[in-house]
Amino acid sequence: MLAERVTVDGRAHGEMLAPGIAGVLADVGKMAVDLDAVVAGVGPGPLTGLRVGLVTALALADTLSIPGYGACTLDAIGAAAGPGTVLVATDARRKEVYWAVYRDGARLTEPAVDRPADLVLPDGVEAAVGAGALLYADVLDLPVREGSPFPPAGALARLAAARILDRTQGEPLTPLYLRRPDAVEPGPRKAVS
Repeated sequence: MLAERVTVDGRAHGEMLAPGIAGVLADVGKMAVDLDAVVAGVGPGPLTGLRVGLVTALALADTLSIPGYGACTLDAIGAAAGPGTVLVATDARRKEVYWAVYRDGARLTEPAVDRPADLVLPDGVEAAVGAGALLYADVLDLPVREGSPFPPAGALARLAAARILDRTQGEPLTPLYLRRPDAVEPGPRKAVS
């Protein structure tokens, strides 16, 4: 890892991402043309944040003619969580968490979205990590491990490392949405009399 910047502001995704990328490149004396690949977290996560991140990653990859790779953000947090069996929980808003369980960095359960009180965890979960774990520590009733509550850039890169080193063709960066959209098609027009 040469450089990493973490900025948390749920209302300024678009305004902060491109300057953050430029800043990280400047920190290590590189330019965008020096990149060999782009790796992006594909979620699960809130719709707007995922779209901003993935569109930025796709634009970089397309503009630079380099491959783009995706990695599950829960997997990145789980890979960085250390040994043992842990719950990775991120804030899904609406009093819910995106979650999965990991043992020694390997995913044991599929990503899901639920209210913290409704989680059904496998036996042996020792601790929790992630922003959702911090937010709902009292409900989850698990010790919360220290570390980044967000997906570390290095862990995302490690999840894509084999594909990058094998020079695997880039892939569609498809967001991992676990909720149905709130938007619905409008109904028929009402008759006016």
